[in-house]
Amino acid sequence: MTLPAPVAAALAAQLREPHGPAGPLLGPGLDRGNRRAIVEGVTALRPRPGEVVADLGFGGGLGLARLLAGVGPAGLVHGVERSVAMLTLAARRFRPALTAGTLALHGATILRLPFPDASLDAALTVHTLYFLDDPEPACLEWARVLRPHGRLVLVFGDPVAMTELPFTAYGFRLRPVATIVDAVRAAGLRVTTHHRAGHGAHEFHVLCARPCNSG
Repeated sequence: MTLPAPVAAALAAQLREPHGPAGPLLGPGLDRGNRRAIVEGVTALRPRPGEVVADLGFGGGLGLARLLAGVGPAGLVHGVERSVAMLTLAARRFRPALTAGTLALHGATILRLPFPDASLDAALTVHTLYFLDDPEPACLEWARVLRPHGRLVLVFGDPVAMTELPFTAYGFRLRPVATIVDAVRAAGLRVTTHHRAGHGAHEFHVLCARPCNSG
């Protein structure tokens, strides 16, 4: 697939942070395009009834829906997103959960989470690593908010396969998988599982980690 450079650059900017008149329209498309990655990520995270979990950079909101179903009425899902368009969309879509107190939305970046230390049982982030200048500070922040037996799941595209996409030349940082693994470990987390999921050369990565001091 080829796109004119201005179109590819505009699409990359919207994927990085949906905004403007086109921003709200991107939400359903993100859910459709990322559906398998989100489902695989939530499955790997294994949210349990009553847990406190977070979707870091929730985009269209499919991950929020899946996490809410996992933690049930006794749990709490935090959604973190810097895009005002996606926050507005989620506030409309999940009004009952917000009213019930099972969902909290936060306008924040995934580099500065609005949570105390050791406050989350689990956290998920899907297709956000490409928009970080350096993954290590992000991993340190994610490790900070996990409880001692907490769980972190990162879902990201294969860097080689993603170079074939027409928009990744515009601001996407495609790092070797080993660099991501090193950042996770440098944050005091240990990789518990790492597998590929998807189709053919475009299979994405699902990396699960826990604090090193967990059992």
